[in-house]
Amino acid sequence: MDVSLSDVEVQLCDLLDECTQYLEKEKGIRTACRIAGGWVRDKLLGSDSHDIDVALEDMMGHPFALEFTEYASSAKNLEVKAVSKVKGNPDQSKHLETAKTSVFGLDLDFVNLRAEEYADNSRIPTTVTFGTPLEDALRRDTTINSLFYNVHTRSVEDHVGTGLEDLKKGIIRTPLPPRQTFMDDPLRVIRCVRFASRFGFEMVPELVECAREPEIQEALVKKITRERVGEEVDKMMNGMNPLHSIYLIHTLRLFSPVFYTPEAIQAKLSSSPGPSSSAVAAASLLHTFTNAHSPRFQHPPLHPLLTSAISPSTSARLFLACALTPYAGITYPDRKGIKPAVEAAVREGLKCGTRNHYLDGIPALFQAAAKLCSPHLASQKSAELPERVVIGLLLRDPAVHNPLVESHWTSSLLFSLVQELVQFYDGEKDSFDVQAAAACIENYNGFVRRIQELDLVSAADAKPLLDGREILQVLGATKPGVWTGKVLTDVVQWQLGHPEGTKEQCMTWVQAQGAAGRWAAEMAQTQHAGSAKRIKKADGDVATKKKR
Repeated sequence: MDVSLSDVEVQLCDLLDECTQYLEKEKGIRTACRIAGGWVRDKLLGSDSHDIDVALEDMMGHPFALEFTEYASSAKNLEVKAVSKVKGNPDQSKHLETAKTSVFGLDLDFVNLRAEEYADNSRIPTTVTFGTPLEDALRRDTTINSLFYNVHTRSVEDHVGTGLEDLKKGIIRTPLPPRQTFMDDPLRVIRCVRFASRFGFEMVPELVECAREPEIQEALVKKITRERVGEEVDKMMNGMNPLHSIYLIHTLRLFSPVFYTPEAIQAKLSSSPGPSSSAVAAASLLHTFTNAHSPRFQHPPLHPLLTSAISPSTSARLFLACALTPYAGITYPDRKGIKPAVEAAVREGLKCGTRNHYLDGIPALFQAAAKLCSPHLASQKSAELPERVVIGLLLRDPAVHNPLVESHWTSSLLFSLVQELVQFYDGEKDSFDVQAAAACIENYNGFVRRIQELDLVSAADAKPLLDGREILQVLGATKPGVWTGKVLTDVVQWQLGHPEGTKEQCMTWVQAQGAAGRWAAEMAQTQHAGSAKRIKKADGDVATKKKR
C-alpha cells in the first residue's frame, strides 16, 4: 500500500523537510517530522484529508510551528496563517498543547511524539514525556491509526508491525493488549466502534470480549467526560453507516455506558429502559426506508414523500433518535415538570447541546410519534371538525413540523412509522412479522395519499392570512394580548377549512366572529390585566412621591 501525494502535499513535505534542515544547520535545532494517524490511514485507503497532524521528534509543537511559519514566510515568501496555541485542558481530557497553522490551504496541527502513563481512575495521563515513534504509536487507539508518514524519507512507517496488514485485511485491533489500551483511555472503546462502522472493518475477538467486560464499561462511565462520548456518537451518526454503529454498541453491550443517564435520574424513571435490540430494530428500519439498495425485509414501497425532506443533519438526528428507542415512553419528574427520558439521555448522557438539533429535535420526534401513530391517524376522519382542518392542524403541530429545528412533518411521520414497526420485531430471531408490518406501512402510505388529495402537503408552512396588526384593525382593538394568538389560531383553522378563501373573506369572518363575542372573554382578560398593571404603576408612583 502506497501513499499517493497530491501536488500540494508534495510541496508541504518539501517545506517541512527543508525547514528541519535549515533549523539544524542555522540554529542547531534537531527534529524530524512525521504525519500521523488519520491522514496516513485515509491516504492509504485512497481518500484525501486536509487536516494534517505533524508529530515532532524531541521538540514541542508550538516552538516548531513558530520556526516553521517564520521560515515559510521569510525564506520561501509563502502566505502562512499565524500560529495559534491550543493549551492543554485536563478537565476536558485535553492534556496536550497543540499548535495550529495553515499553508497551501492545508490545516496543520503540530505536537510532539510522546509516551504516557495513566492513573487507574482517569484517562488523563499522570506523566507525558517525549517519546519515540514506537512509544507514540503504541499509545494510539487502533493499529490502523498508529501509522506514520515520514516526510524526509517519503515512506510509511508501521512501528507496531500490524497496522498496514490490518488496514489491508479490514481489521480493528489495538496496538497494545485491548485491556491495557482501554483501561488507559476507555474512550478508545467507542473510537473502535466508530472506525469499525465507518470502514466496515471487523474487530478482533479479544477486543470484542474486552469491550464487554463490566470493568471496562464502568471505566467508560467514570473516566470519560460525557462531552467526549457525545462527540464520538455524533461522528457515528453523521458517518457512513450509523446503523452499524448502533448494532456494534448493542452487540458489545455498550448501550448503558454510551447512552448514560445519571443515577439520580435513573432512580426516578417511570420504568426501566427497553432492550437495546429495539434500537437496532429501529435503526434497521430507518436504514431500509432511506436506503433502497439495502432492503431489510419485503414491504410495500414506502410513499416517496416520507423520505423527501431528509438532509444530512436530519438523518443524523433520526438515527440517534432510533438509538434511543429503549427510552421511548419513559419519563421522570424534574423541578420543571415531567420530562421525557430521551431528553435526559441527550442532555446529560451525551451533552450534545444544540448540535444537529439533537436536544430540542429528538424529544419532539418521540412526542410526534405519539401523536401520529396508527390509532391517531385513523381518528382524523371521525373528528368533529372537517377532516382537512384536523389533518392540517396536526401537520402544523410544533412537535410534528418545526422549521426552527429543521423538523418536517414527513420525517416526523417516518419516525412514527419506524417506532410503530419496532413492535413487530423479534429480537431473539432478528426477524419481523412481515404481514403486520406491511399493513402498518400501508396505513401510513394511505395517510400521506390523503394529505395529497386534500392539498395539504405545504399547509404546515402556510402563513396565516392575517397578521396581528391586521387582526387589531379588523376588530377595532388597540392592544394585542393572549387573545391575539387565539384569533390567529382560529384564522389558520378557518383557512384550512376554506382553501379557496381570500384574505378579504377571512377579514369578514373575523369581524363577524368578533361581533358575536367569540373572543370577548380573552379580550376582556387582557384589558383587565392592562388596567391592573396601570393601577399598580400608579400606586407605585404615589408611593415614590410620598417618599420624596
